[in-house]
Amino acid sequence: MDHTEFFEFAPYHLMLAAAGAVIILAHWLPRLVSSREPAAAPLLILLGMAAFWLVPGSPAVPDPRLNPKPWEIVSELTVIVSLFAAGLRLDSLRPWKRWGPTLRLLLIGMPLTIAAVALLGWGIGGMTAAGAILLGAVLAPTDPVLAGDVQVGPPLKGGEHPVRFTLTTEAALNDGLAFPFVYLGLIVALQGLDPQSWLLHWAAIDVVYRIAAGAAMGICGGWVLGQVLFIYPGNAALANTGSGVVALAGVLLCYGSTELVEGYGFIAVAAMGLTLRRIENEHRFHLRLHNFCETIEHALTALLLVALGNVLPVILGDLTSALVLIAVLLIVLIRPAAGWLSLAGTRLGRRDRAVISVFGVRGIGSIYYLCYAGAHIEFVNEPELWSLIGLTILLSTMLHGFTVGRAMDKVANE
Repeated sequence: MDHTEFFEFAPYHLMLAAAGAVIILAHWLPRLVSSREPAAAPLLILLGMAAFWLVPGSPAVPDPRLNPKPWEIVSELTVIVSLFAAGLRLDSLRPWKRWGPTLRLLLIGMPLTIAAVALLGWGIGGMTAAGAILLGAVLAPTDPVLAGDVQVGPPLKGGEHPVRFTLTTEAALNDGLAFPFVYLGLIVALQGLDPQSWLLHWAAIDVVYRIAAGAAMGICGGWVLGQVLFIYPGNAALANTGSGVVALAGVLLCYGSTELVEGYGFIAVAAMGLTLRRIENEHRFHLRLHNFCETIEHALTALLLVALGNVLPVILGDLTSALVLIAVLLIVLIRPAAGWLSLAGTRLGRRDRAVISVFGVRGIGSIYYLCYAGAHIEFVNEPELWSLIGLTILLSTMLHGFTVGRAMDKVANE
């Protein structure tokens, strides 16, 4: 046997070593300049890009334009866990007037953002109507995965600031509520812009039924899981053992069964988290379950962002100046303006309104939606969509990741 075989640099092992080094560095390097919780997300992407050039011989990450399925599965699991954890974080849902800003962002701000991005995609990006609608739907929702720094703290911590409450509830719900517009893009791609042939079906099925089914399945699933964890059997409740795996299995069961009845699974798991949190509200298991889910979420997110950074040099090859302009306008103008307008008339102060309007990070949810749409139909503008979304995630995580700590400190000190 040739002993030199023992020192062979296998590409797979090179990839694992590079990914591990990138994740450690992304969390450690910020500590050299600040004692804050590190802004790891942008560094994971940037260091992932660096690894693409600096680590020769490592295998290429699957191109999401050619092989979207791995990206779809991992991003879907990440969002599922994140949405459920977001629901768990909220210690109290009342008074109900706290939900006013959230409803405004969902019912006014998000449609305004979708319309503005779609018009830009069609007008200056040169996209088809279907591609422009899909672009608006994919980029409109804020991301529950990368927005942890602006959300409320873990369960049982209390002191939920209105800004954090609004950003948490918006991120928990708008991923699912963007789905009707994803379907609208698919419908327009298949049937054209004549609304007489599809509008009624879209409104009845993709909007009303799927949203209602998702909410109902999530509430029922949360109640049933609560009985299993806390109530029965009374002398040996599962929650007393701290078995987070069982709870996570319940989340997967709820999500899968909701999708089987054609409801929106993202809405279901968020509603499930909100419902489960109301059962045995002060039980310490809620905190343990949240931390368990957060650990899974952070691990999956880190791998996804490193992989995204690795493929960005390839994806960004389809960028044009028009697409760069759309990405910049979304982050610095469209989202802030839509958020500011939708919050007009609320009791929030000007600084609180500004922070909520600005800190709407884009991320993992956008990856999932584009993979999902690409798996169902081949869009004319798919390469451009991927390059624009990749750039938007990079810019958004950089802007928000490096500024959010100071902004939230100012809000807390008001």
